[in-house]
Amino acid sequence: MKILVIRFSSMGDIIYTTPVVRCLKKQLPDAEVHFLTKPVFKYIYDNNPYVDRLLLLKPTLSETIKEIKSENYDYIIDLHNNLRTSLIKLRTGIKSSTYRKQRLRKWLSLKFNLKLVPAVHLVERYLKTVKFLGVKNDGKPIDYYIKTEHDLKKLLPGSHQESYVAFVIGATHFTKRMPNEKIISICRQINRPVVLLGGQDVKVNGNEIADLVGMNVHNACGSTSLDESVYLISKAASVIGFDTGLTHIAEAFDKPVASIWGGTAPELLGVQPYMVKNAQVIGIDLPCRPCSKFGLEKCPLGHFKCMNNIPEKVVVNFVNNVQRD
Repeated sequence: MKILVIRFSSMGDIIYTTPVVRCLKKQLPDAEVHFLTKPVFKYIYDNNPYVDRLLLLKPTLSETIKEIKSENYDYIIDLHNNLRTSLIKLRTGIKSSTYRKQRLRKWLSLKFNLKLVPAVHLVERYLKTVKFLGVKNDGKPIDYYIKTEHDLKKLLPGSHQESYVAFVIGATHFTKRMPNEKIISICRQINRPVVLLGGQDVKVNGNEIADLVGMNVHNACGSTSLDESVYLISKAASVIGFDTGLTHIAEAFDKPVASIWGGTAPELLGVQPYMVKNAQVIGIDLPCRPCSKFGLEKCPLGHFKCMNNIPEKVVVNFVNNVQRD
């Protein structure tokens, strides 16, 4: 049996496909499992032992379809369910099973502040697509395989190499991020070293936070590769983060996670921390929240209470009370 699993984006959504691929490969050991995604997300499945081949979306959909046809798949497992995957399924004629996005329920929930989407994790929703093959949830966390065993001494100053808190301060959209002054206040109350993580886009933010808090904070934003950032996550005592891919990746290492939510809501998307022994989801109940599914460039009402009113002590107590190694 030859199976193609498809998910094009985004980082967090692709991370949550890893249990599906693992369950397929382990429960159907004679099956050959391939995965198709965008080239920019190739790193998520690099070194993954449950994928026999990683296919990357080509410049034109016709080229991709031609490659898919040449592989003679028995099934397509469509975990994206968009126009491109619909065209792939139509033009290849391969038997398929497709993830249901519940678009109408999500839209109504967002538009009218209703709770029409069952609180079922995205992993569970994905796994429904392979139920027809007799595949079941194995109850294990998501998978992420670091490419290199990095040298912690080269990545962090000596004072930050043990029992540190990894604080992921980046996120794609403004309404997912906490304001600098709020992060500064939280960092000042944490009783162990703090390592700030994120991309080049939040390097300046990280510098401001580190300068104002002092020696307890090290800014690694923009100065470490993604693989190095994941390695730092894997060695942390605990993790603080927002609705962003790096925070979700932390779940693969079963780290205590304080998952902070602003304008988005985990229950709407089904992306609360998955199979993590010690996790706390932190968000404010407001009539205007969530204001979007994926985040916005500014608060629609201007007050940004969903982040400004996050109770700092809840975050601080969570990471301060994690047992030291």
